[in-house]
Amino acid sequence: MSNTPHTLAEEFPGQMDRIHDLKVSDPDFARLLEKYDEVNDQIHLAETRVKPMDEVAEENLRKVRLQLKDSIADALRKVSQ
Repeated sequence: MSNTPHTLAEEFPGQMDRIHDLKVSDPDFARLLEKYDEVNDQIHLAETRVKPMDEVAEENLRKVRLQLKDSIADALRKVSQ
């Protein structure tokens, strides 16, 4: 989805090169990115009512997305130290 909000490029501006480098060198980080994109896509489909879901489920997905984003940020911080 080309106009899905909360893409990694939006959430981590200027860090896509570091994200790419870590993705190709760390399989766990690559899985983390895949999971983030999967959850983000599910939220977008729910928000646009393409695949509606109840509010509790949607809110739970938003919490998961936030946890994944925090994990990505932590990994990026560790690499820059």
